Amino acid sequence: MIPTYLVVTKVGLYNSIWALVLPSLVNVFYLILIMNFFKALPKELEEAVFMDGANHWQAFSKLFLPLSLPVLATVGLFTVVHDWNEWLAGSIYMKADNLPLSSFLKTIIAVPMVNGNNAADIAKLNSRSISSAQILVGALPILLIYPVLQKFFTKGLVIGAVKE
Repeated sequence: MIPTYLVVTKVGLYNSIWALVLPSLVNVFYLILIMNFFKALPKELEEAVFMDGANHWQAFSKLFLPLSLPVLATVGLFTVVHDWNEWLAGSIYMKADNLPLSSFLKTIIAVPMVNGNNAADIAKLNSRSISSAQILVGALPILLIYPVLQKFFTKGLVIGAVKE
């Protein structure tokens, strides 16, 4: 985390959205997942598409990209869930007035706001209701995204079940 912080500050990305996006752009776990998916594809598919006269771009766009939609949907869902729930990076790379939602909700729970008008309202709330609100706000976007991507997960299960 310290080397990433030093790079973010030296490049001048501190307190910008790019400080949150660029460090998480390439994840080795996701690369290994995609690589293993492509290694599991039969070589006969590649041979057949080239025997049919397709070039490399056509093989990629017509065969491999449609076949890889399940793994790309999985990586996309993992990325969205991870970045949505990531509060530490937002706390480190952003100033207090520009925090992302998860970091802001974390500060509400961890550090009670004591600024005049809000102090009395927050004192009335117990920590359980604040935690429940954070969980609801944190889970709602993921619950809305998952049904859209679910068709890709079931498609991937069906493709894996077909005999060669």
